[in-house]
Amino acid sequence: MITEHALLPVIPGQEEEFEAAFGQARLIISSMPAFISLTLSRSIESPSTYLLLVEWETLEDHTEGFRGSPEYQQWRALLHRFYEPFPVVEHYNLVTSAQPAVAAAPEDPA
Repeated sequence: MITEHALLPVIPGQEEEFEAAFGQARLIISSMPAFISLTLSRSIESPSTYLLLVEWETLEDHTEGFRGSPEYQQWRALLHRFYEPFPVVEHYNLVTSAQPAVAAAPEDPA
């Protein structure tokens, strides 16, 4: 599994329209083969910047499969007009992760 990472610099004042368009675009990408999941987060400090994280089975599933598909043209038509400048997209392999520790139950003295 790989994670696609993109910081999306939305033109100020177009955030609401971008979020509505992304709602439609989300349906396109989530229907693609080898798509696993996505999250879209909005920056607190820079409210016109969004963080898109998409998990794919392989790098090629994104770079060749999705980007080479007719569905990607629909994605582009919905979203690319909102970006200034155009986002940098990078791909990552997981190195490590953590979750909150779960407290162990006390042992039964009996």
